[in-house]
Amino acid sequence: MTMNDTGGDVTFADLGLRPELLDVLATLGYEEPTPIQREAILPLVQGHDLLGQAATGTGKTAAFALPMLQRMPPPGDQSEQNGPLTLVLVPTRELAIQVSEAFHRYGRVLGTRVLPIYGGAPIGRQLQALKRGVDVVVATPGRALDHIRRGTLDLEGLRTVVLDEADEMLDMGFAEDIEEIIAAAPEDRQTVLFSATLPPRIDGIARRHLRNPVRLEMGRAAAEGQTTPLVEQRAYLVARAHKAAALGRLLDIEAPTAAIIFCRTRDEVDQLTETMNGRGYRAEALHGGMEQEQRDRVMSRLRAGTADLLIATDVAARGLDVEQLTHVVNYNVPSAPEAYVHRIGRVGRAGREGVALTLAEPREHRMLKAIERVTQQQIPVKRLPSVADLRARRMELTRGALEEVLIQDDLAPFHAVVESLADEFDLMEIAMAAVKLAHEAGGSVPDEQEIPEIAPRNVEKRGKQWESAPDGRRVTRSPAGGMARLFFGLGRSAGIRPQDLVGAITGESRLNGRDVGGIEIADRFSLVEVPQNMADEVIDALRGATIKGRRTTIRREREQRRRTRD
Repeated sequence: MTMNDTGGDVTFADLGLRPELLDVLATLGYEEPTPIQREAILPLVQGHDLLGQAATGTGKTAAFALPMLQRMPPPGDQSEQNGPLTLVLVPTRELAIQVSEAFHRYGRVLGTRVLPIYGGAPIGRQLQALKRGVDVVVATPGRALDHIRRGTLDLEGLRTVVLDEADEMLDMGFAEDIEEIIAAAPEDRQTVLFSATLPPRIDGIARRHLRNPVRLEMGRAAAEGQTTPLVEQRAYLVARAHKAAALGRLLDIEAPTAAIIFCRTRDEVDQLTETMNGRGYRAEALHGGMEQEQRDRVMSRLRAGTADLLIATDVAARGLDVEQLTHVVNYNVPSAPEAYVHRIGRVGRAGREGVALTLAEPREHRMLKAIERVTQQQIPVKRLPSVADLRARRMELTRGALEEVLIQDDLAPFHAVVESLADEFDLMEIAMAAVKLAHEAGGSVPDEQEIPEIAPRNVEKRGKQWESAPDGRRVTRSPAGGMARLFFGLGRSAGIRPQDLVGAITGESRLNGRDVGGIEIADRFSLVEVPQNMADEVIDALRGATIKGRRTTIRREREQRRRTRD
């Protein structure tokens, strides 16, 4: 069966939720369900399987968390049950933390025991919690499968499996892990699948594992690129070395009421936040490495107007809706068109106008073209404002501020000052001096450095880092700029494929699939490029992990280590 957003004045009480959950929602300030919650909660409470297309920011987590909590036994009745009743699979550790926090927030009054399981966390604590008993497990596929194979994650009593962000999990190479996990679950389970897009491979999973599912299509137009015309989109080509300066220049020109700047990694978020604060902005960081209390404080500052900029990763910013938001900035071009659509959807909501700006490095220009093809919308590439443009814009802002004072404020108290100066100076000179003081009181950091203009260039396809020598041997080129190459002691003879390596890296470390560079798989080993500043962390995270059930040596490539020493 298929359902669509039908609207209507439906309340959470109309959806049959238990009084404890209604009290929690009221305390959290949830006034009425979002469209996805309105359509999903009742079928899930009734036990139906569900296939939902829902973009970020639609309230999807509550749409499946509340029904799962509704079906939990009353407090104190879990004594005979140790294994989870609900297993939620998510693509990243950040999302695992976020979803588990949501379950805990909604279900605390019910005594619901929630455990996030992901790579990079001490496995001993996870084992102890599983032994004591849990009601809900939120896990990345790799770590969930590891516990299932160890016999420490018991799925015998499992009632529901939720696949959240299913398209992203497949992009990260988790398809086989997901199939094995579902095969280990009881046949009579409820299966719920949410995905921002519904490509054929998602439809294949649905056909194999969902039984007569309720189908929901929420935000389909946005997922297919029909972004609201209220969002003005622009891109700027900028060399990596000048991106922070270019961002500052654009923010000075645009003067947003509030803006979200999206970065790829936590480190980039922290570094850029520090840089923008140094330039005089009131910037706050938001990423998965922060405690919930820290995140709440950040959002309070943004909504109260004591912060101008929120610099965030995609996962940390999921579900945010800030009324004052006027601008979204992609500090990097997202490699997935759907991520671009989700990001710029933060502005232009509820009839509000907004601006989406993208800073593209030359090598990312082709990714902009891919986004244009998918969204069927042109993203014009503009020239970065010059120093002269910036000066003119600042003068324009000063003029606007003075005009507002002239129209709205009572200027009588200053009449005597002007009158006394007029005995000695010309009125025009007095006015120009006042404008100069107002202009300099803006307090912005002087920006007098021109940013070089660049043109798009063609670059080699990702992964083409190897070429053949004249004698037919394969030789490796140097890693791409900013990348390090890691050696894995497993190759084709062990059945290793690129998605196995990507899945292992993203499942155990903080990297996502888009951070992984070129991959070369030989018969007995593999070479994988990762960001230089994350190489040692990846090695540490994978120490002791298994790939396709086998342990392996993981280290920096020897040739690269020799180059570093030399």
